[in-house]
Amino acid sequence: MHSIKKVTDDLIWVGANDRRLAMFEGVYSVPNGVSYNSYLLLDEKTVLFDTVDKAVVGRFMENVCFALSGRNLDYLVVQHMEPDHSAALMEIIAKYPDVEIVCNAKTFNFIEQFNNVPISSEGELNIKIVKEGDTLKTGKHSLCFLMAPMVHWPEVMVTYDETDKILFSADAFGTFGALNGALFADEVDFDKDYMDEARRYYSNIVGKYGAQVQMLLKKASAISIELICPLHGFVWRRDFDSIIEKYMLWSQYLPEEKGVMIAYASVYGNTENAAEMLACRLRDRGIATAMFDVSVTHASEIIAAAFRFSHFVFASTTYNAGIFVSMEDFLNDLIAHNIQNRTVGIIENGSWAATSGDLIRKKFDACKNINVLEQVVSIKSGVKEAQLNEIEAMVTAIAADF
Repeated sequence: MHSIKKVTDDLIWVGANDRRLAMFEGVYSVPNGVSYNSYLLLDEKTVLFDTVDKAVVGRFMENVCFALSGRNLDYLVVQHMEPDHSAALMEIIAKYPDVEIVCNAKTFNFIEQFNNVPISSEGELNIKIVKEGDTLKTGKHSLCFLMAPMVHWPEVMVTYDETDKILFSADAFGTFGALNGALFADEVDFDKDYMDEARRYYSNIVGKYGAQVQMLLKKASAISIELICPLHGFVWRRDFDSIIEKYMLWSQYLPEEKGVMIAYASVYGNTENAAEMLACRLRDRGIATAMFDVSVTHASEIIAAAFRFSHFVFASTTYNAGIFVSMEDFLNDLIAHNIQNRTVGIIENGSWAATSGDLIRKKFDACKNINVLEQVVSIKSGVKEAQLNEIEAMVTAIAADF
């Protein structure tokens, strides 16, 4: 049986939710599941925007068939060829062999790569190649295609329905979490229950590509938008200035708020203790803090916090003359996401050779506009009286920015 939802009078959500998935893309935990959004436009011509992940193909096909109610499918717009949005492409073609696939030139090549279909041979697939600014008339509606390369794959494009002012935004404005019967962001308490997952989604999936997101936002600012239909998460029909504002900050690597994200790696608790002492003193000065043990907290959550807060402190024991393994892995992940415009403090620990601090500092040489504080807390095994002054000096240096 179907589980479709109406977006507008002639636009239907035909996607599906997956609550059994443990790790999205094999990397990011999704304890609240994930939605795979696909939309069907019922105009004089019928248009399907993207498909879904292989895990939910059966439900998706039921939804599409029910929503079409015996009509043929005229167009399939492929905005993003990542398999969580294109796994049902061949099923759609098998069910509706006359469907015309609307895509750009880069997508054209990906279809062949993912499906082992020789689309370069004439007549194999019915393909319509579009480029920036091209339009498709479907009757009442006029669809305009805008390229969004590297948000977050090179072939990505978005579609603007000029008639109803709907932006089909591909992976932009997505959110982790199943929809649970709701469809629109204003049907839930988004800020309370979903903003953290929207931030985690953006920072980890798209965060590396801030410049490219800025280009897409510039294109979006030039059009009138009344609905945003992403490929994951809720549809936005009002108050979406709030999510666009977040994207403006995230894509410029500007913090949402003043606060200190403290990430630590501790073997026997002494480095953790120093981090705790720092956090307590920061809180005493009214400075917000968030603490994470990199050995037990998934990196995606800490990266999301890094995109949120203005200051970082990394506390790591020295291990085999280097940075502790889980801390080094996390730092490499964070830096790969192009983090910048932050202030960084360092706490190092080493019973005989505390080298982790200098190594952490060098990691950030690869980042733009990172201010590494001169005040370093250097511990030998455990916190001693001398380190109390070092901790206080770091607190004072951080507080000077608030």
